[in-house]
Amino acid sequence: MATKKKAADFEQSLNALEALVNKMEQGDLTLEESLQAFSTGIQLTRECQTRLAEAEQQVSLLLEQQGEITLTEFDASDDE
Repeated sequence: MATKKKAADFEQSLNALEALVNKMEQGDLTLEESLQAFSTGIQLTRECQTRLAEAEQQVSLLLEQQGEITLTEFDASDDE
């Protein structure tokens, strides 16, 4: 159940970050509100980065357990 909670937390953080960026891009915030939004955005970004790093470690462990110790980089341009 913890994995679903972490995934939900990641999705919530990412959605909150996207909403915050959209709000800041509108340019209607005061300087103080902008500074607070920026601080919140940094925190949300760090949470997302941490969760992504945890997910990468889990994938690495799963691959190692399957006997595949080498990892290959994902290249999104291969899909196009």
